[in-house]
Amino acid sequence: MSSTRTSVAFHVSEPVAAAVAGGRPVVALESTIFTHGLPRPRNLEVALEAEERLRSQGILPATIGVFAGVPTVGLSLEQITSLSNDGAVKKVSLRDLPVVAALRLHGGTTVAATAFLAHRAGIKVFSTGGLGGVHHGAATSFDESADMTTLATTPIIVVSAGVKSILDVAATLERFETLNIPVIGYKTKKYPGFYVSDSGFEIEYAVNTPDEVAAICSARDDLHIESAILLANPIAEDKQFPPAELDDILSRAWAEAEKNGISGKDTTPFLLDFIQRASNGRSVNVNVDVYRSNVSLGGEVASALTR
Repeated sequence: MSSTRTSVAFHVSEPVAAAVAGGRPVVALESTIFTHGLPRPRNLEVALEAEERLRSQGILPATIGVFAGVPTVGLSLEQITSLSNDGAVKKVSLRDLPVVAALRLHGGTTVAATAFLAHRAGIKVFSTGGLGGVHHGAATSFDESADMTTLATTPIIVVSAGVKSILDVAATLERFETLNIPVIGYKTKKYPGFYVSDSGFEIEYAVNTPDEVAAICSARDDLHIESAILLANPIAEDKQFPPAELDDILSRAWAEAEKNGISGKDTTPFLLDFIQRASNGRSVNVNVDVYRSNVSLGGEVASALTR
């Protein structure tokens, strides 16, 4: 009975299982970027392009999501297409996994849920866009992303362009320190701010090659430390959103959110949608550029880990 329950609750595709068992490079990809983060039909285009980008590097992509209640590592083309076109897909963090599994719902997995499932499948590298973190006003609202606490106990390498620009970056970096999660800049000590290459905050460590990232990963594992390694990969300055314009849009977005009583988990999608509309869609282009860069770097790191 227990084996049946396990097979239903958690599925790893045959190609992913074989690659992990054979020590071949695999990179995990989240599904919320195409279920909740990008407009149709571009969401599906970006999801499939990310997989093809990795394959062209000799890396096996493992897109992760929940399909008909089954958390799946290595979604098929048909499953990705279906989730991309379904407006009723749930946004699934780690706490939601047993609920959507029991109710047999479709779900796009967040950083927290994706990292958890990737690690369970034996995958060592996960590429995403931006991380969740501490929201403004968290001192009274206690609004913090589950990404942070999950990554504190999930030994995986997460490639991102920093935390989302709408968050309290200073507080988030403090929380990463408290949770013993190392933050390492890729060729920079300026912590990126997702849409912009420099959030205005410095970090202590930087690496210049994927092999250095692999060496840090090996040292962490030798020490039996269970936290993730956050590799902060800034968007190129010539592709970033103009910082001054972004600050102006964010100020207006926050004012509109307060006016409309938006709070909790509704805050992030509201603000990101406001930014998209206020920028006439330019923020989406930056989002996609960020993701492409992180996917490519994730592939390089995964290759380094197998050397």
